[in-house]
Amino acid sequence: MDVALSHGLLSGNVRDFIARRHRLLIGGEWSDARSGKSFAVFDPSNGQKVAEVAQAGPEDVDAAVVAARYAFEDGPWSKMTPSQRGKLVWKLGDVLEAHAGELAELEALDNGKPISDARAVDVPFACEMLRYMAGWSTKITGQTIPVSAPGDWHAYSTREPVGVVGQIIPWNFPLLMAVWKIAPALAAGCTIILKPAEQTPLSAIRLGELIQEAGFPPGVVNILTGDGIAGAAIAGHPGIDKVAFTGSTEVGKLIVQAAVGNLKKVSLELGGKSPAIVFPDADLDVAIPGTASGIFFNMGQCCTAGSRLFVHERIFDRMMQGLADEAAKIKIGPGLDPASRMGPLVSAEQFERVTSYLDSGRQQGAEVVTGGKRHGTEGWFVEPTVLAKTTPEMRVVREEIFGPVVCAMPFGDDDLDRIARQANATEYGLAASIWTRDIGIAHKLARKLKAGTVWINVHNFLDAAVPFGGYKQSGWGREMGYEAIELYTETKAVVALL
Repeated sequence: MDVALSHGLLSGNVRDFIARRHRLLIGGEWSDARSGKSFAVFDPSNGQKVAEVAQAGPEDVDAAVVAARYAFEDGPWSKMTPSQRGKLVWKLGDVLEAHAGELAELEALDNGKPISDARAVDVPFACEMLRYMAGWSTKITGQTIPVSAPGDWHAYSTREPVGVVGQIIPWNFPLLMAVWKIAPALAAGCTIILKPAEQTPLSAIRLGELIQEAGFPPGVVNILTGDGIAGAAIAGHPGIDKVAFTGSTEVGKLIVQAAVGNLKKVSLELGGKSPAIVFPDADLDVAIPGTASGIFFNMGQCCTAGSRLFVHERIFDRMMQGLADEAAKIKIGPGLDPASRMGPLVSAEQFERVTSYLDSGRQQGAEVVTGGKRHGTEGWFVEPTVLAKTTPEMRVVREEIFGPVVCAMPFGDDDLDRIARQANATEYGLAASIWTRDIGIAHKLARKLKAGTVWINVHNFLDAAVPFGGYKQSGWGREMGYEAIELYTETKAVVALL
């Protein structure tokens, strides 16, 4: 599909937005980068340029920190009651919902995901997250504390906003990841410097416009589009009190190193190599489409993707055939095409990464059950792929591919400790799923898995109220639920001798 046809699938509002000059939002004003630099944004379905966006540098980060610090300490935001903050956050959810159609189009164009997924998942979940977190604004409490020391004491604790936070988000769910970050921070009373991924900046820019439309004071949310230079400046800035990052484990480690300067608080949601474990009594009418969705949803570009599939040997062949059948049903095409069910990978770089893993798997002896190749001749499309005869030593099993590639391995016994050791044999620990009719087995195994989320007879289920995060090298901290509020607050103890 060429650029003309791609744009022909866009509404007038989105076409007008794309044609605009895309600047940085700092202190309530849209401005060019101080360096004058910009960078191109590409449609991953055809590799064509669709927009030019300002490229923030360290000097822009400095300006955003000044604006965010003023908003936090002296501006109207600092004087708002919890109820007023909550109403604004809720209103932002309403504003996003009113513009749901154009936001879905931007996600499909910018990221490549099917517009049906953006409409059904990304935008509604973003609205739900804002409304859920809005409710916490008035419920952030401390405790009264009994003191055992001699004397007459009054002791209590409070939770206060941590301050200015830098938030760096990935390209796989651009709008949703932005909202995951800003919603709890706003509810807690923080001010924000948000940097979207350079591959997918468009929905974050539109989000900035909608934040202004909702009525947030200047400087509360600042949006800096740019590359890793801006991200590094945010992570290391002495005027930022906390940095929150979602992305690869490799970059997460760099974030930690950069944060050492002022020992800012750090939360990280990083990579995964999540196991899906299918027992012989599983309902295959549920397990086959469920595990297929677990790896092929969003082109496999999910940190929780069920990329290691452990299947009991008695049903292994049936599962392989079933997954191949599910893959064959998937219509691959541009995200803006309403008929598409799998879009392209996000970029040429990601395409090269995924296809290099496919080459590695074949070279190390993996059997390609289905897929394994590029789809089409333009854009960054890869076929949904199932690999069998994979072993723990293979790179495709050990390393995060971040594409529509699942590695299937049979197991032959019912020793839960042994199964758990296999599933836990990874540096990651983000998620896992268990597929069985025996709920006792499911819960026993769930206790043994080193993962932040364990699903039973489902994969990739998320809810705003359920905490989300990882063990081991999958990250620090939890997002969603009340645990997300804790990420953006400090606890203060007050003790008085009466």
